[in-house]
Amino acid sequence: MDLSNLQPAEGSTKQRKRVGRGQGSGRGGTSTRGHKGAKSRSGYSRKIGFEGGQMPLQRRVPKFGFTNINRVEYKGINLDTIQELVEKTSATEITFELLKDNGLVSRNDLVKILGRGELKAKLNVTVHAFSASAKAAIEAQGGAANTL
Repeated sequence: MDLSNLQPAEGSTKQRKRVGRGQGSGRGGTSTRGHKGAKSRSGYSRKIGFEGGQMPLQRRVPKFGFTNINRVEYKGINLDTIQELVEKTSATEITFELLKDNGLVSRNDLVKILGRGELKAKLNVTVHAFSASAKAAIEAQGGAANTL
């Protein structure tokens, strides 16, 4: 092997358009950009949401309301869901990790236990928040409601 017979490995190169390489290439002249207009010019970049000069959707739609940037979003889990989990896993302690492992919450969720349903087991529940009715129901069974 010497410099006269080097070639790229099989499949390592693609046949792609080489534009703007003169008239002999078959793609000279306008270099596949068409004639005139913004897209034919160098330096062109379209704004996000640009609709060809028509008023863009994000400017046509009316804006109203208020979004509180300090809002804390909780993933709500009801007592009946906890009871089903206890029957399935026979756990006596409900933790965030147990809920995560069983697919009820994801890694970044904050969990709040809500009061729908009935709890039959004595449980120690440790999550981020509880509703008053859920806390009362857990403690009525002799369990403990601990916040993280």
